[in-house]
Amino acid sequence: MTITITITVNGKLHTVAPGTSIAAALTQAGIFRKSVGGQPRGPLCGMGVCFECRVRVGKERAVRACLVACQDGMEIET
Repeated sequence: MTITITITVNGKLHTVAPGTSIAAALTQAGIFRKSVGGQPRGPLCGMGVCFECRVRVGKERAVRACLVACQDGMEIET
């Protein structure tokens, strides 16, 4: 039996394995944020130093996606 959790990214449902970081989930889905100037952004350092992977999780802004594991029902906005 495969266990997955469901997250919502920019209003669309996605399933991931438990323990998957938000950054990995967004990378798997081919989704990441854009800078104010429109340039694509994504995980760069993978350890929370560069802040390029910031997303909104629920009402919390500027969450570093590489440092947070997905939880069932999590709502993420890039």
